[in-house]
Amino acid sequence: MRHPPRSVLAAVAGAVALIGSVTVPVLTASGAVPACSVEYSVTSQWDSGFQGAMKITNNAAAMSSWSLAFDFAGGQKLTQGWNAKWSQSGTTVTAASESYNGSLATGASVSAGFIASWSGSNAVPTSFKLNGTSCNTAVEPSPTPEPTDPADDGPPVLRASGNKLVDAGGATRRLLGVNRSGGEFMCVQGRGIFDGPVDDASVKAIADWKANTVRIPLNEECWLGLSTIDPAYAGANYINAVKDLVAKVKAHGMTPVVELHWTYGQYTGNSAGCSDVHASCQKPMPDMQYTPSFWASVANTFKNDRTVVFDLFNEPYPDRATSTTTQAWQCWRDGGSCPGIGYEVAGMQDLVDSVRGTGATNLILAGGIAYSNDLSQWLTYRPADPAGNLAAAWHVYNFNTCANESCWNSTLAPVAAQVPLVAGEIGENTCAHGFIDQVMKWFDDRGLSYLGWTWNTWDCSSGTSLISSYDGTPTAFGTGLRDHLRALNG
Repeated sequence: MRHPPRSVLAAVAGAVALIGSVTVPVLTASGAVPACSVEYSVTSQWDSGFQGAMKITNNAAAMSSWSLAFDFAGGQKLTQGWNAKWSQSGTTVTAASESYNGSLATGASVSAGFIASWSGSNAVPTSFKLNGTSCNTAVEPSPTPEPTDPADDGPPVLRASGNKLVDAGGATRRLLGVNRSGGEFMCVQGRGIFDGPVDDASVKAIADWKANTVRIPLNEECWLGLSTIDPAYAGANYINAVKDLVAKVKAHGMTPVVELHWTYGQYTGNSAGCSDVHASCQKPMPDMQYTPSFWASVANTFKNDRTVVFDLFNEPYPDRATSTTTQAWQCWRDGGSCPGIGYEVAGMQDLVDSVRGTGATNLILAGGIAYSNDLSQWLTYRPADPAGNLAAAWHVYNFNTCANESCWNSTLAPVAAQVPLVAGEIGENTCAHGFIDQVMKWFDDRGLSYLGWTWNTWDCSSGTSLISSYDGTPTAFGTGLRDHLRALNG
């Protein structure tokens, strides 16, 4: 536990001119409850320093870890703190939960304190964010946003109806488009937020392919603003960049899919992508420490915009860690202590609960095991969704196990007969498009959805890059997807 050293307290007691407590009131609209509230107190102050106290109350979905961010407005400098992991970058102060106080149930509170220096003025911070969500402010509950009219230029509000995706008018819709990689890795590598431009011209280039959907991979540590990430690419800066890209995608009439790609938790077992505990590679399953908080924050950010689709976790592979397929599917749905995985796992049910606990009813995608290539028991282990707005996600490349029509007919067709099916990633590592042509035909014949990997200017001979320039110039591989989308959508 972090407490102020006894010597510091003694010095404060001897030198302080006690000024009492200055508390930031919890400001809410009449009858409204903020997602979180923060009471900030200056409990004592002396010539060059002061002691502060924080009481944080969570009014949203339960979280297993928390991170509070605020800005000092008077040049104050943090010197030490307790009951949280304190840090300061510029004017921004972050207090992240310790291992012993990270769990914060709905309605629960936690307190922390600090000592800081000041000169000139000791202005009280005016805004606070808990896991990226603004505290102390709320508005009267607004009416449920009207679904986007299919005749409008913007994307439709989608929902699962039987095994179809439909819009507000009941018309069947398909998600057809691309992935825009970068948000999952640039920030954790300290190189930025996105890989390449995400300005209006580059987003318009995607729309010019007649794509109607863009999937946006994310990094949970960057979104939550954890202390290991450069603040320039984390927390509010990261969230605002994602929101801006989502807005641009929508402005061009396309559906944004926000997806959790890289997560926390050390895994060094079979097929490990890295040995790093941090979110620097694909892990076999999401972690209970941060992922539920990530999805609660993302859902709170976009719950009033039901055109945004939530893809829970990129490519689960608990099957590489467990002894049996049954154990893998149980881990996938229920999480907890999974064989072969050293951290506590957040199962798909935990993540659905985190999203729905915010009141968000947005469409949710859940990918299967074996890097989302195996849906053989998806229907058996599908998580319960109180909103009834859940679809299956599947990934396929020419080198995957389930990469032929026989497998698709036996394992995909039964799923697609009961729930909407979205191929969140399709691709091949041949710098050609013969394989994805087969995938697209199979999905077209059944009215299903698919998204090409990826709208980045990488070398298609060593990966699956759709473009050689962000103006939309396709690679040989990308030509196949571009021409097909244009033929489908005119």
